[in-house]
Amino acid sequence: MASKLYGQFLQKALNKEVDFDSDTIKVALLTSSYSPNQDTHDYYDDVNTFEVSGATGYTAGGITLSSKTSTYDSANNVIILDAADVTWSSSTITARYAVVYDDSPATNGTKPLIGYVDFGSDQSSTNGNFTITWDATGIVRITVA
Repeated sequence: MASKLYGQFLQKALNKEVDFDSDTIKVALLTSSYSPNQDTHDYYDDVNTFEVSGATGYTAGGITLSSKTSTYDSANNVIILDAADVTWSSSTITARYAVVYDDSPATNGTKPLIGYVDFGSDQSSTNGNFTITWDATGIVRITVA
């Protein structure tokens, strides 16, 4: 399960649109109808029409990430964004993608996208837990060259 950044995320972070540590960062689940575009998708309104709907145990907009960290590994010149794993309990969900975004701004057209995960195929839960276990090395790693 590899995470990818949206192309405009770093620009939005440098322009102070995203503060990973203090803003409300969420992860939403999307259906297989979504086709990620790292170059043109920049705000939540580009993806929210593909969000899972009618699923038991899932609330529109997704779930807030907890225990967020942003660290710099100076030995490897890597910025690491991470958070606690997320679980939708007692849920019946089918999703292909997870999208991480900044939910702090007021409208979907101003909520910056950070990155996404392609599960590779539809993943489902039936009256059980739908869990995203982030990679042990972080949600995303940004190499500083």
